Amino acid sequence: MHELSIMQSALSMALDQARQAGASQVLVIRLRIGALSGVAPDALQFAFEVLAPGTLAEKAQLAIEPVPARFWCADCRREFVSDDLFAECPGCHRPSGELRAGRELEVASLEIE
Repeated sequence: MHELSIMQSALSMALDQARQAGASQVLVIRLRIGALSGVAPDALQFAFEVLAPGTLAEKAQLAIEPVPARFWCADCRREFVSDDLFAECPGCHRPSGELRAGRELEVASLEIE
């Protein structure tokens, strides 16, 4: 389960930032997870629950913001959403070669006290 190592890295980054800000507690960790990132949000949540105890984030909430996969169709000059990496434009039915969003995997923000 690679989500454990991903969560370990994200939690480590969040805790470092919290310590640098002089926080006594992390309240919320917000992650942005793209639909095509290859990461299972449920597995990240489980990993967080395993890793957070004993840290400044032990009472924190993990908030996951899903990011849909957005593609660009050069022919129609419009953006569209698809859950498939081999996305077809709904207007002209041509495959899109330009993924604009959907592979994100990032710590978006923290709430600290």
